[in-house]
Amino acid sequence: MTETFDFSLVDWSRGQFALTALYHWIFVPLTLGLAVIMGIMETIYYKTGDEKWKQTAKFWMKLFGINFAVGVATGIILEFQFGTNWSNYSFIVGDIFGAPLAIEAILAFFMEATFIAVMFFGWTKVSRGFHLASTWLTGLGATISAWWILVANAWMQHPVGMYFNPETARNEMDNFFEVAFSPIAVMKFCHSVLSGWVLASVFVIGICCWYLLKKREQDFATSSIKIASIVGLTASILVALSGDHAGYQVAQTQPMKLAAMEGYYEGEEGPGLVAFGILNPEKKTYDDNIDPFLFKIEIPHLLSMLAERRFDAYVPGINNIINGNYTLSDGTQAISVPQRMEIGQTAISAFDAFRKAKNINDVNAMDSARTVLDANVKYFGYGYVTDPAQVIPNVPLVFYTFRVMVYLGGYFIFFFIVMMILAFRKKLENLRWIQYVALWSIPFAYVCGMCGWVVAECGRQPWAIHELLPTWAAISKLQTSSVIVTFFIFLALFTIMLIAGIRIMVKVIKKGPATIDQNSSY
Repeated sequence: MTETFDFSLVDWSRGQFALTALYHWIFVPLTLGLAVIMGIMETIYYKTGDEKWKQTAKFWMKLFGINFAVGVATGIILEFQFGTNWSNYSFIVGDIFGAPLAIEAILAFFMEATFIAVMFFGWTKVSRGFHLASTWLTGLGATISAWWILVANAWMQHPVGMYFNPETARNEMDNFFEVAFSPIAVMKFCHSVLSGWVLASVFVIGICCWYLLKKREQDFATSSIKIASIVGLTASILVALSGDHAGYQVAQTQPMKLAAMEGYYEGEEGPGLVAFGILNPEKKTYDDNIDPFLFKIEIPHLLSMLAERRFDAYVPGINNIINGNYTLSDGTQAISVPQRMEIGQTAISAFDAFRKAKNINDVNAMDSARTVLDANVKYFGYGYVTDPAQVIPNVPLVFYTFRVMVYLGGYFIFFFIVMMILAFRKKLENLRWIQYVALWSIPFAYVCGMCGWVVAECGRQPWAIHELLPTWAAISKLQTSSVIVTFFIFLALFTIMLIAGIRIMVKVIKKGPATIDQNSSY
């Protein structure tokens, strides 16, 4: 390998993309969840004709609209960065990755844009039934939008439905349905969207408890809490179930990510899952023979159950994945990372030979090179790896964020049960300490969602596309200084947008639902 890479450029490009994604995801899950909650509220209004529910739905629609607007702005910038900062990535896999993004823009975005106008401005202009349909279709559009974005992300985690075409030097799609409906995409969609429902439910309950603390809008608050607690509890249980299945998928397709999630270096049969642990900061690399933990408490055999659905299954650790020579679930032998690096270099050399043969129109040499390339292309990305340690994610980051996500997920199941019982028994109004707990649970819901994305994205490092393209081979040829400058420009702009969005929401919340026009009618 003679090509050199500027890893400071890689780090700043990754940082800029992570910054944009972080700000974008502050707004997206709340819109996904509020769409369901306000849809249920308007449905109750449609069924009962009770103006209270119309007023309630309109209030949460305002907060939905604020988040929707800022989420769209940050999302557009996020997609542009594939072209500006990750042009090699866009060139190599744009035919595949671009398809779900294009569908998202053409179908879902226009669907949202059409019905959101009716939802906000059609209260007195369309029938009650049509308005209710517009509300649900706006939420459906947002959810469909999330589907196609998550399809693209799932493909990066586990690329399927494509082949490498040496004629164009691009990966090209050969099975759209395999890309669009892969099991990884389905489970990622369920887990991510349901987590948005959880966040929105916590948000609604927290805001309503603020009203109870202020002794305002008590009927509105308790009614909203009842709806949000039911939605939140249902979503939390489904998130746990989908998370379990997503963990099984990770074990099958990204074993290194699973090992990082567990700080798991040496494989064994029937390993336990770390319920609580403190990593050893002296552990610097995979082969230093230092115990990875200072302290840990394990749940016996649970990692084996998660990874292979058996109590006594063998689960490889980081060292085993690096060194290979263990039996995979399909009965074949795992090959080591150094062997994959050799295969990848062979694939890259065959591709270079193909291009040279093509330039001189040597058909026999082209066929020979293509044969070698096709036999070795599976590990093409490893040809850019120079040290086996490069394929190990940041273990402490992934390990701790995974546990924060799981702990908070368990907390929210308990939280929704308590809030639902208290709300339906009409005891919540007198428990101020519970109201404070609910209010301060809102930021933890955001932390939980962010930790999930850190696990998903940092856990698959160094791959921009798993085992196909490492990050340092995916970036644009830019000056590091220009990426640094734009990083801080985006940081300032996004922070201003975030502050503006929060201030507008706080203003709406302080005014309360009573200020919404109650005289409008159909």
